[in-house]
Amino acid sequence: MLNKTKHALVTGGAGFLGSHLCERLILDNYKVTCIDNLFSGAEENIKPLMKNECFQFIQHDITQPYFIEVDEIYNLACPASPVHYQHDPVKTIKTCVQGALNMLELAQKVNAKIFQASTSEVYGNPSVHPQNEQYWGNVNPIGLRSCYDEGKRCAETLFFDFNRQYKINIRVARIFNTYGPNMLPNDGRVISNFIIQAINNKPITIYGDGTQTRSFCYVNDLIDGIVRLMKNESILGPINLGNPEEYSMLKLANKIVELTNSKSKIIFQPLPQDDPRQRQPDISLAKKYLDWAPTVDITEGLQMTINYFKNYQS
Repeated sequence: MLNKTKHALVTGGAGFLGSHLCERLILDNYKVTCIDNLFSGAEENIKPLMKNECFQFIQHDITQPYFIEVDEIYNLACPASPVHYQHDPVKTIKTCVQGALNMLELAQKVNAKIFQASTSEVYGNPSVHPQNEQYWGNVNPIGLRSCYDEGKRCAETLFFDFNRQYKINIRVARIFNTYGPNMLPNDGRVISNFIIQAINNKPITIYGDGTQTRSFCYVNDLIDGIVRLMKNESILGPINLGNPEEYSMLKLANKIVELTNSKSKIIFQPLPQDDPRQRQPDISLAKKYLDWAPTVDITEGLQMTINYFKNYQS
């Protein structure tokens, strides 16, 4: 007897991560329904999937309830870069909290397993380094970034309360900096910023003195971690997914200048409010439970991303 094709709902499915997840799920023989309000997502990201009979796109905002019979829900809907989530902070926190609540209630109605894309931003400006899942974070509840940081923290609370109170089958991943094709050129994330500036030979802007660090995971690795977490029955999360290799902003800028053969000069601007000094995941749990660790080297990943942006602009 053939296995029944699973039906997955991906919210934020036209976004950077969501579009890659939709593609991966279709490759894994899922039927996929993608919903997105196209605030920071783009139909161009899912254009290659539109002709696939296993894929459908519905424009919808998850701050409003939505009903569909599915087996799995992947809740990725929320602008994830400061430029976008600070543009309408009230909308951002509604998406994080009301959107999560709507998707959890849908999961409850149709008995679906549900995944929450949380974030390393729940750790705030960390006093623990690297960050492990037991660390509760150091977050400003009233700052410019709070709509996103605290919104995601509240979403985690909702997920675990629905699991405890209603036995909903949840998974929660804390996603660290991720990069690759389908990023928006104007989303304000450091890798897309640096690449766009470098390929146009414009000054590369570093905020602060360049010694602050981030850890960058190529998108294919990240999606593989999400898929493994959803299949795993031994851990609900939260679980860190990211690359533990730490890079300073200055080192990253110089690397991108080198890979693009750019004539760009590096300039320095003041550090934004509440910008974390360090960001590095402890992925011990992911290694133990998911047998997962990133495999794409940053030079290889950056080159693929640079090629994407060169084609995007041409």
